[in-house]
Amino acid sequence: MIPIDKIASMHTTQSKDLPSLPKDWQAILKNTPNGPHTQAISDFLAKENQDGKIIYPPASKIFAAINAVKFNQVKVIILGQDPYHNPGQAHGLSFSVPSGIKQPPSLKNILKEIQRDLKIISSTSGDLTPWTTQGVLLLNTTLTVQAHHPASHQNKGWQSFTDAIIQQLSTQRQNLVFMLWGKHAQKKGAKIDPKKHLLLTTTHPSPLAAYRGFLGCAHFSKANQYLIQQGLTPINWQI
Repeated sequence: MIPIDKIASMHTTQSKDLPSLPKDWQAILKNTPNGPHTQAISDFLAKENQDGKIIYPPASKIFAAINAVKFNQVKVIILGQDPYHNPGQAHGLSFSVPSGIKQPPSLKNILKEIQRDLKIISSTSGDLTPWTTQGVLLLNTTLTVQAHHPASHQNKGWQSFTDAIIQQLSTQRQNLVFMLWGKHAQKKGAKIDPKKHLLLTTTHPSPLAAYRGFLGCAHFSKANQYLIQQGLTPINWQI
């Protein structure tokens, strides 16, 4: 098993090497007991590259979520499943797409709920980067995917990696807000201490499930109310 800070030796079709993990996250994760199992990820992605498969997001963006928010500055965690699998969509932030890319259906429903909840007019942009500058960690539980094959990189080692992130946030931080949408994200809830943090759970924002709980959940106002109660600055959810 290789150390987590050596994960940069992996390859994809987009770049020779992955970027190194940010130093603060390296320090938090390198001694995590029982994982993350980065050797499995390294071997798998090397084989995908060797076979000529296209992997999203680009290698430079795989760690975009944790590059964008320092460990000690995280306030809200929004868990996605895996990156978008169509060209141009994935850029390392859960549910987000780069500016100028058409909003996917799940993201449309997220912005629709923000508009309903907070009376904020939805933006035409789907780039959620402004949230990250305020301490919102937009983390997928699986950080890569094969083009046009959703969930293709599940059970390849990323779950251990993201489990470690969530566990360390739960253990070492307090008064965080975890937004867990859908059964896949909610499974991660077992690693979070509900006595120390706020867990907000509902259905996934995809069109198949959004009308069974997500639309009307008011998670964005609830998150801000909780942050204010803890003496923290609320999130400006306007994009």
